[in-house]
Amino acid sequence: MKKIFWGVLLALMTTTVGVAAELDLRDITNNVYRGKGTDEITPSKDGIHYYAANDDFTKIEKWEYKSGKVVATLFDVATARNCNIKSFEDYALSDDETRLLIYTNSEPIYRRSFVADYYTFEIKRNLLKPLSVNGKQQAAVYSPNGRMVAFVRENNIYIKKLDYDTEVAVTKDGEFNKIINGVPDWVYEEEFGFSSAMQWSSDSELLSFIRFNETAVKEFAFTLYGSYCPNYPDYTLYPGEMRYKYPVAGEGNSRVQVVTYTVETRALKTHNIPLDADGYIPRIYAMPEADQLAVVTLNRHQNHLSLYKLNARSGVNRLLLEDEDAAWIDPMSLDMMHFYPNFFVFASDRDGWLRLYKYNNNGILQGAISPESQDVTAYLGYNEAKGTFYCQATAGAINRAIYRYDSKKGITNITPEIGTHSAIFNPSCSYYIHGFSSATTPPVYTLRTAEGKVIRTIEDNKAVVDAVAATNMPAREFFTMDNGYGYSLNGFMVKPYNFNAQSKYPAVLVQYSGPSSQEVLNNWEIDWYHYLANQGFVVICVDGRGTGGRGKAFESLVYQNLGRYETQDQVAAARYAASLPYVDGNNIGIWGWSFGGYETLMAMTTGGGVFKAGVAIAPVTDWRFYDTIYAERYMRTPNENPDGYRYGAPLTHADKLQGDLIIISGSADDNVHLSNTMEMAAALIQADKQFDMMIYPNQNHSIKGCNSRYHIYTLVCNFYKEKLK
Repeated sequence: MKKIFWGVLLALMTTTVGVAAELDLRDITNNVYRGKGTDEITPSKDGIHYYAANDDFTKIEKWEYKSGKVVATLFDVATARNCNIKSFEDYALSDDETRLLIYTNSEPIYRRSFVADYYTFEIKRNLLKPLSVNGKQQAAVYSPNGRMVAFVRENNIYIKKLDYDTEVAVTKDGEFNKIINGVPDWVYEEEFGFSSAMQWSSDSELLSFIRFNETAVKEFAFTLYGSYCPNYPDYTLYPGEMRYKYPVAGEGNSRVQVVTYTVETRALKTHNIPLDADGYIPRIYAMPEADQLAVVTLNRHQNHLSLYKLNARSGVNRLLLEDEDAAWIDPMSLDMMHFYPNFFVFASDRDGWLRLYKYNNNGILQGAISPESQDVTAYLGYNEAKGTFYCQATAGAINRAIYRYDSKKGITNITPEIGTHSAIFNPSCSYYIHGFSSATTPPVYTLRTAEGKVIRTIEDNKAVVDAVAATNMPAREFFTMDNGYGYSLNGFMVKPYNFNAQSKYPAVLVQYSGPSSQEVLNNWEIDWYHYLANQGFVVICVDGRGTGGRGKAFESLVYQNLGRYETQDQVAAARYAASLPYVDGNNIGIWGWSFGGYETLMAMTTGGGVFKAGVAIAPVTDWRFYDTIYAERYMRTPNENPDGYRYGAPLTHADKLQGDLIIISGSADDNVHLSNTMEMAAALIQADKQFDMMIYPNQNHSIKGCNSRYHIYTLVCNFYKEKLK
């Protein structure tokens, strides 16, 4: 294969005095090298200030952008009236910035959702009050006028009227595993990426929401144990269970409706939105006009999107635009829609790249506002005074830049330095907090003007720089390789800190490989594989066909064929590694989590013996076992694509396993169920194939907390030390 190295990055630092300390795996799992961020800030509408919690979450403070000084304290647990909490977990500001929502004692439901004890806080009166005394609340949100809070409890919506200290039930039909009002069901939350399905009108007179009827969706259940952590003491002697609705590929989904509640009359109106019987409503958006609601629909194949403008009072709707794709509509586009008084912003990859477009309120296209031949990764804001738009997009697949668009100058990259740039703009887009990192630079945050001029440094993460300098930290080196099928692939490599080009090292491929994903990025990342490298391994990561940042054509190559081309590319990466003079081609392993675990199984069973050892964590073993939205987005249904499902299932190829394999799962994984692992184990046993397996009791898909991460990565590293000799 063609060996093309570019942008090879040197080791970060070495100590000038003494010997660098050994890299500690526990430090990595404890995020010692991650660095501080600024994601938690809330920009003020005045364009001059922002709000942020202090480090121990006992205060919410008002900061001035320009000076970097605290100018006021909005909330302090030590001084707030009626306050009996010692700290809080997070907060939200009312639209008029006179009140706060604060929550504590959260309990997770799924990946994003949770219930908690919410409190309202009146800033002027310094007064804290419980939002409700009738049980924990979910997805609480202020009305725009700050006088009401809508929230969900036990699948029903309630409104707290703060002026009267009353709680009104908006819906009464909510029922566990049947009817959900105002928050998404499991599959919508997981695959469409949101945890609230409620929208207030701009005048606070209407509350619109999505109603989910999951009565006909089949249930899934798994066992919970009285383990030490997470601990369920009631299940110590007799295990309990988690039971919820989970639609697998080809099965029925929730039926969804858009409903509007009128605050004054307490009337509910169900809207007649054009929607296939098995179609989706992945988003609703409040529009600037008080009675207007934007409703997004998708067909079941998720390749036809419709955007409707709905009068939430009358129920009259009209189609604003449609978007179609031969494969799938990018779900990232759902979070890039934004509605203004005279136009809206919409994202589409109709020209082969995910780009932003400006439309007038009649749905007439006015032009693209993001760069050509680059994928937008975030819409950042609009400066009304100057008519400029801002977005984050690729600058070459592995980099991210901030772009500005205006009608006179066109599109400008205002962050030309190579690496990963992020930005949090204030509402007027006159200032932004700029983040930058690269493979050799920990995150640095600065305050900048809209034109990109640096005003001050907010966080330089010097502590991380010093921590890295004190250890024998190996570096990432970027490269490209030819996969043998006509495509050049991006990759990175991590060699041992004391690398000797005359030696031969075993190699481990780390990968995810899922559609639209990216692992090869020029950003700051110190992970467990840095430790593995220093244990005498060359670590390699290659983004194969189907991964993101390279346009829709490259992503769509895997459509209806998950597991086929990704595996070819990981096998090609292994052969590329074997061609390197310092890699022992007889000792190459592969690792992956979730889709990466699935790909590990495909590579170990259909890869022709290239891999001597593999670690598959939380793997899908047959797409028929996985959820409708994700599996069908890329594979259609099992009835429509039986051959694709058959070939793309590791179960199909269990008898062809070659090499040493360990499968790792959490017993309480609500996403990729443990049954995937059990079915694979059964197939391997029937095929007389030996393998290892590790189960983490009561752990979900992340297998995180309770010492799990340190334990799992110690297990993985020891496995490779034993098997790759």
